[in-house]
Amino acid sequence: MMLSFKPDTAKLRAWMAGVLLLFAALSCVAQTLPVAKVWKDPSCGCCHDWIAHLQAAGFKVQTFDTGNAAARARLGIPNKYGSCHTAEIGGYAIEGHVPAADIKRLLKEAPKDVAGLAVPGMVVGSPGMDGAAYGGRKDPYDVLIINKDGSSRVYQSYR
Repeated sequence: MMLSFKPDTAKLRAWMAGVLLLFAALSCVAQTLPVAKVWKDPSCGCCHDWIAHLQAAGFKVQTFDTGNAAARARLGIPNKYGSCHTAEIGGYAIEGHVPAADIKRLLKEAPKDVAGLAVPGMVVGSPGMDGAAYGGRKDPYDVLIINKDGSSRVYQSYR
């Protein structure tokens, strides 16, 4: 006696449609991240590490090794919030070692009257300042949201 196997075509089609939808959704997510334009000093190692952090999170990055003071001023970030690199992502300024997750959150929320995000200074343990050279040290820090009027408030705390 010969047994025959007939696949359930309705289930197979539904499964294939689900797989196609998953691939479509993943490609849309990847396409929604804007290019990160980063201004930095050409010899800055922590800037390079922060860029690698962005790339690992799915951002495409364009770098400008011209320093960042002019970009910071053009993007409306007061010097008191300054760091070693400045980025423009989706129309927002990103100053310093801001985690990619906070940038994605900002892009999703898309607040008005906001210049961008900043992690002033160079905080050990923040993305790009978290390599082996720091021995696992993680200092507490805040990601600030910078309003277009120059005021700020805490957007995310890392303790």
